Amino acid sequence: MIALSARSSQSELMDGEDLSAEEFAAVVADLARVNGVTRARPPTLSFIRRALRGVPKTTPITILDVGFGDGDMLRALARMLRGRTAVRLIGYDINPRSAPAAQARTPAGLPIDYITGDAFAIDPVEHIDFIISSLVTHHMDDAEIVRFLAWMEARAVRGWFVNDLHRNIVAYHGFRLLAAVARWHPIVRHDGAVSVSRSFTGADWRALIAQAALDPATVRLRWHVPFRWCLARRR
Repeated sequence: MIALSARSSQSELMDGEDLSAEEFAAVVADLARVNGVTRARPPTLSFIRRALRGVPKTTPITILDVGFGDGDMLRALARMLRGRTAVRLIGYDINPRSAPAAQARTPAGLPIDYITGDAFAIDPVEHIDFIISSLVTHHMDDAEIVRFLAWMEARAVRGWFVNDLHRNIVAYHGFRLLAAVARWHPIVRHDGAVSVSRSFTGADWRALIAQAALDPATVRLRWHVPFRWCLARRR
């Protein structure tokens, strides 16, 4: 029986170096479908929507998505923010296969820049209003997450948002059943369950927030349906 008392360090197949660009694109496209079925995007979209209430639509806004994968979150943001006149959406992903896959699924004209590289290396003078990440932190170890939280706190002018999975037995077996019924890509079936085992409990997040020396009174930790923990920081 799977042990979920602590975060797993098992690797995900999609992170492997031997995965072809074509297969990777198929995997992230299926993951975007998973995100739709499991309502992965609404918490992040809701955070940005609330944070921009009262901000004039002509105010320039830059949002950085770390680990964009298929680009589905940035495309959803582009649609939601269509009424604004000065929006720039930037995606950073360290996997060189992500940008071509995301660009192939992104209609021309959307204000999205997909960049291959480490977001930590972004130009220090680049103005970033919001930093978001969705289903990315479970790919990191605890030390990397602590660094990431501190970096977002230092870089995001208006706020940041982390959206990831809740590690528990119902989520683990529930995903395996759903993936089998939906006949998602075999790598998605494997990696989705591994992702749950690599993810977090509320206690995990509270410890990571403390290790990053963040004020817990300013970081809102909230559970969302279905089986997600989200961290919201607004200024």
